[in-house]
Parts: sequence; structure tokens; C-alpha cells
Amino acid sequence: MAKRSIQDVTTAGAAAEGEDPSRTLIEHAYVRLRDDIIEGWLPPDERLRVEHLKVRYGVGAGTLREAITWLVSDALVVGEGQRGFRVAPATLADLEDLTRLRLHIELDALRQSIRRGNDAWRAHLQDVYTQLSAVEQPLRPKDRRRWEQLNTRFHEALIAACDSPWTMKVLRTLSRHSERYRSIAIGSLQGCRDVHAEHRLIFEMAMSGQEARAALALEAHIRATPDALARSEWTLREVACPQA
Repeated sequence: MAKRSIQDVTTAGAAAEGEDPSRTLIEHAYVRLRDDIIEGWLPPDERLRVEHLKVRYGVGAGTLREAITWLVSDALVVGEGQRGFRVAPATLADLEDLTRLRLHIELDALRQSIRRGNDAWRAHLQDVYTQLSAVEQPLRPKDRRRWEQLNTRFHEALIAACDSPWTMKVLRTLSRHSERYRSIAIGSLQGCRDVHAEHRLIFEMAMSGQEARAALALEAHIRATPDALARSEWTLREVACPQA
């Protein structure tokens, strides 16, 4: 029996479920491109050459161009007019701007969530924290992608009771960019933080209803990576790919 490509499998699955096969292929390419940008396999400022990428991802040129357009909307890719597209640059100035906006939104959302949180919110937060703790004591390189997923869930669980869908949407976008910087910087900052201790303090303050202390702990946690990078002599542009 002949082997089928990823495109064949995706298209067949979409047809069986009554979905638009072309949209499913675009979504599949979008997710793979986005993950490769976040992980650093497509490094900052890399030109996205469709003719090369369609071989790498096993999809057509039109599908790739549409997926890249979606990434422009995510600010992970920048257009260059008639010259095509590049992966968005990564700079300390951009990280500082991202961090300021994230703090402004997330700290207020946390305070509101703690005020409104009920037993169901606390039970969910406890469950996510327990899962996160299991993979970050210690955090092994092979578990990093799972840790990123749980880290995002933990931050979302903290603010889940603020009852603002738009806040959650904006913070998910900011979180995606923060993850990109963590992936780029992972080799330079290893061992300089006890991330689990930071998470534990935020969790304990939130669960006990101490919103001011929880907000201070969350602020220190979010600021830790940009502050460490700012103190170092290392620049984000020096990294071409993630550490193993």
C-alpha cells in the first residue's frame, strides 16, 4: 500500500468530518510554522522562502502563503512589500514593551479573579498547579514543550474568574510571544531562577485570597526573564536556534 503524505492524511480526515480541506491544510501549516518560530527553528529575521518551505512542510505554495498571512496577524511574521516575508525580529526593547503590556493587563485580571473566585475556581487552579509542579521539579529539556502548555494553563487558571473573554484573548497572544523569548533565551538563563518557587508563591497567595501579595509575586515572576536578559551582555539576535 502506498504511503500518504501529511497533506493527503489531513485532507482525507477533513473530508470525512465535513470540513473545508483547504482551510484544514492552512491551519495545519499555520500551527507548524508558528511552533517553529516560537521554538526558534525559524529564527528572528529569517526570510520565509515559500519555495523552500513548501518542501519542508509538505503543502502547496498557496497554502503556505495563507498560513504566513495568519502569522502576520499574530505579529510573528512581518511583510516586506514585494520582497516577501521574514520572521519578526526579537529584541530586548520589544520584550520590554511586551512585558509592560502584559503586566498592565495580567495583574489587574489576577486581582479581579481572586476577588470573584469561588470553590470551582480554586479547585481548577489547584489541579493545574499540581500538574505543572509535576513537570518542573526538576524541569527536563524533554519536558519543556509540555511545561510550556501547563505554564500557559496555570497563568490562565489564575485569571479565569475575572470573567473577561477579551482579556484572555489578548493575554494568550502576549503569552505566545513570551514563550518565543523563553525559547530563544533558554540556554543563557538556565539555573539562575527557581521557577517552581515563583509559581508556588503566586499559587499560595492566590488561594489564600491575598490579592496584593499575589500581584507582587506575579509581577516579579513576569519581570524575571527580561530583567535577567537586560543585566547580561548577551543579545537575543545572537541565537540562531534553540538549545537541545
